[in-house]
Amino acid sequence: MDKYSLTPREVPPVETRWRRIRTKLPVPESLPLLRQLRENEPRSMAGQPPLVWHRAEGCQVFDPWGNVWLDWSSGVLVTNVGHGHPRIREALAEMIDRPLLATYVFPHEKRAEHVKLLADLSPPPLKRVFLLSTGSESVECAIKLSMTWGIKQGGKKKTVLVSFENAFHGRTLGAQLAGGLPHLKEWIARPDPGFVQVPFPDGFKNPDQSFSLFEKTLAEKGVNPDDVCAVLTETFQGVGPDFMPEEYAQELRRWCDEHGALLIFDEIQAAFGRTGTFWGFEHYGIVPDLVTLGKGITSSLPLSAVIGRPDVMDLYPPGSMTSTHSASPLPVAAALANLKVLKEEGLLAHVREMGPILRDGLTRVQAQWPEVLGCVQAKGLVAGIQVVKPGTREPYPELALAINTCCFEKGLLMFAPVGVRGECLKICPPLSIPEDALREGIEVLEEAVREVRSSWS
Repeated sequence: MDKYSLTPREVPPVETRWRRIRTKLPVPESLPLLRQLRENEPRSMAGQPPLVWHRAEGCQVFDPWGNVWLDWSSGVLVTNVGHGHPRIREALAEMIDRPLLATYVFPHEKRAEHVKLLADLSPPPLKRVFLLSTGSESVECAIKLSMTWGIKQGGKKKTVLVSFENAFHGRTLGAQLAGGLPHLKEWIARPDPGFVQVPFPDGFKNPDQSFSLFEKTLAEKGVNPDDVCAVLTETFQGVGPDFMPEEYAQELRRWCDEHGALLIFDEIQAAFGRTGTFWGFEHYGIVPDLVTLGKGITSSLPLSAVIGRPDVMDLYPPGSMTSTHSASPLPVAAALANLKVLKEEGLLAHVREMGPILRDGLTRVQAQWPEVLGCVQAKGLVAGIQVVKPGTREPYPELALAINTCCFEKGLLMFAPVGVRGECLKICPPLSIPEDALREGIEVLEEAVREVRSSWS
């Protein structure tokens, strides 16, 4: 909320099938609640558009006063099958009515069904599934597993974990040590030399997409490749989305095999159909050794997972790798329903149809203002536009925020700009979004860029 004014401002009325907002934003009725949150929560919880969520269905979000937004956020890449899907609600109601709300790590039927289904959906050798609560927790688990595995393979010197610049893996200590955004690490007084970052080959922020840069950077940092226990990468970097070239990913797989290092893919944003394939790593033609999951795993409640090779996942004896709310009955019921919806409602095929529409529409918008819309990256139903200072590749977060705000005022909801400095407009609607709603969102974005650009010229 700090980025967005809480002073109501006049905006033109909007009345269409998919979006409907009033003529003042923020909605005046919301101001007491927004101010109450400011008084009782830390500032860190501010920063998103000043919308009070009351209910959400499909690809629409409603506030308590009758206003509706077309959602291009999916929460934050969570509601892949759409907000409030009836089958997920039914599954949750069944568990509530049973009742079964918490089990610690005692078994229950849905847990057995869910881990088997995930294992069956995973390519060999990814056949062990460990359920947790949050994405950060799954990353921490993968780090712990990879370092334990490295010690067993080569002693305590084999505990170097390589990750990538501009990466985001979560907000806990290990996840941020592995992350590649320096401003998020300022609180870490004693950085761990066992965590090493190399440039990510996105092609825009870093034009050098050669795998030789990976090897050269490790050599410059004095890292012996045989001391590396694992390489951790997001399937696509969340600051984009930025994908590595397929050839680079395959070289990385070969490098890890050559040096006895695990390859970990952070699929917290990428899995469950987001990119048009069930697993995001399918685009690279390789299989990692460990995969971390979260967000779209339930399209609703908190749940995460690590899936991996049995020889790695079985390192710890019974009772030594657990989580209080691991496989809690409600999230697991939602996760099972989520998987069934993805399969039975043909959402992956729908994403593959909608993906080119989104990509081509954003490319058309970018081509009108290439001096400030520096780069469009898109795959499936995740996309991003890098907003830059005119004629450069330097981030322009102020302009990105202005475009984001204008979209919000027109009834198109995105979360606040992301990126290295807040310069990226991230687009990730529910995978169930109808074609006419998707096209309308692109039109709204185009209108917003035109209006903001003309006022900033």
